[in-house]
Amino acid sequence: MLNQSSKIKSFISSLVKSEEGVTAIEYALIAAGIAVAIAVVVGTLGNSVSSTFQSVVNKL
Repeated sequence: MLNQSSKIKSFISSLVKSEEGVTAIEYALIAAGIAVAIAVVVGTLGNSVSSTFQSVVNKL
């Protein structure tokens, strides 16, 4: 278990030291931000579209 822990620490420290690791982390943060924004927009528009369709159904 200790060996795995040291491997993980070594991997993380190599990511922090290299620019490729920093770039990957930056892209991951950007992707996470975009995913959150999409979820918020879909949730907001989903409720609006649902109420619009419900009003159409009620008029039928």
